[in-house]
Amino acid sequence: MKNKQFSTNSLLLITAIIWGFAFVAQRMGMDYIGPYTFNAIRFALGAISLYPLIIYNKRQQRKLEPELVKIKTWQKKWGGLLLGIVLFSAASLQQIGIVYTTAGKAGFITGLYVLIVAFIGLLWKQKLKVTLWWGVGFATIGMYLLSVTGDFKIATGDIIVLIGALFWAIHVQLTGYLSPRTNAIRLAQYQFFICSILSFIAAFVFEKITISSIIEATYPLLYGGFLSVGIAYTMQVYVQKTAHPTYAAIILSLEAVFAAIGGWLVLNETLSYRALIGCCLMLAGMLAAQLDSFNPKKMFKKQ
Repeated sequence: MKNKQFSTNSLLLITAIIWGFAFVAQRMGMDYIGPYTFNAIRFALGAISLYPLIIYNKRQQRKLEPELVKIKTWQKKWGGLLLGIVLFSAASLQQIGIVYTTAGKAGFITGLYVLIVAFIGLLWKQKLKVTLWWGVGFATIGMYLLSVTGDFKIATGDIIVLIGALFWAIHVQLTGYLSPRTNAIRLAQYQFFICSILSFIAAFVFEKITISSIIEATYPLLYGGFLSVGIAYTMQVYVQKTAHPTYAAIILSLEAVFAAIGGWLVLNETLSYRALIGCCLMLAGMLAAQLDSFNPKKMFKKQ
């Protein structure tokens, strides 16, 4: 049991590291191509990267298919499309916002989706726990210290990334509803393709696409496509089938920390003491929001 738990936690931590450093890759990619072009290519690569996994598990998926929960026709046809549209909105806002802010700040602000998810849960009559209010308090103060300047102005990029966090929260809620009711890997691939198509359309309308600029952005695109989208998302899907959801959320929220570390190591980004305190408070808020249902004795008991 301990070995299995260690393996699960290790995979979750690797996922958080990949996602954290993905903010660095996204920031680097903006030196060569536009945000829509970047997302179009990286999500296409992510979708393509899932084909070997789908082919490898084809027989097993056929065996599991009859056990899947039956869903209405509109959910089968439009669920993945809706998920792709929300993913496109979230990824686009994040990618556009990161042009005007640092990778580290974008990572922490995006992480606020953990809190937003809980509030969206009110629509499904989910109760708000006391720890969530503590989390909101810490995160609000942290956001102020991180993003609001002395003259009470907030950077444009930070606002855009914050709006993107709202769409990430919506995406989490939709995924939580649709994933158990369909084939999770195919759902992931479908939404990646939808996001890629919408991003290509936006890129052709708003950006200038050249082969030379895409070639220059090869490494950030490969990292963002195969590692961040293909591998990390796939690991998350498989690991969270057995991982304790609260513990998984806590580990995955560390992506914000790795985004800051990556920005410092690779992009030479620095944060003021005020901003560092803000980051610590925001991370504390994210963790506090998850701790109410955290029960180590129950999680680690022998089965």
